[in-house]
Amino acid sequence: MSGRISANWIILIAALAAGLGLWLGMRTFAPADPALPALQSTVPFPRPREVPDFELARSDGAKLTRADWTGRWTIAFFGYTNCPDVCPTTLSTFAQAWKKLDPATRDKLRFDFISVDPARDTPEQLARYVGYFNKDFVAATGSDDALMPLTRALGLVYSREAPADGNGNYAVDHSASAVVIDPQGREVGLLRPPFDAAKIAADLDALARSR
Repeated sequence: MSGRISANWIILIAALAAGLGLWLGMRTFAPADPALPALQSTVPFPRPREVPDFELARSDGAKLTRADWTGRWTIAFFGYTNCPDVCPTTLSTFAQAWKKLDPATRDKLRFDFISVDPARDTPEQLARYVGYFNKDFVAATGSDDALMPLTRALGLVYSREAPADGNGNYAVDHSASAVVIDPQGREVGLLRPPFDAAKIAADLDALARSR
């Protein structure tokens, strides 16, 4: 029992340390990147962060790679389909923001939902889940070997709890922020909760017009 408690504490401390480091980093190197427009709901980084190469499996059978995060603005959110609250609320808000955008802005950006629960989130499950919110959103997942280096590079964390019953049900703790990727495939900021559809739409419109 003590070993399990210790493991949970290690995971919690690591998550808090990652979040604190990200927060301190943004404060230490303020102001924000002057190349970005004034934003309402987005926390911009002082300078872009490089994103490593990665390869994930999309729900439609295609691959999702770093190359797909170039040529447009990308909002990427990491979660899982069995999430009871954060994920459905976030995707619902993103879908509302998407509806507020004109077609020209939509052509310059994309929302990606990336599952950190590949054992349960099959391609079919991901397609149904994300399609419920918006059929234009992209869904993908991958093994921990593929997900972990990417999430760490993006400053995000996730961990799975032990199954709580004999049916294999378990929760997954994960970051609640979404990352903002610029057309050069670099992480330039975070969308942080609480999310507001109107403010997010205004930010996306400003970003789309900036480059």
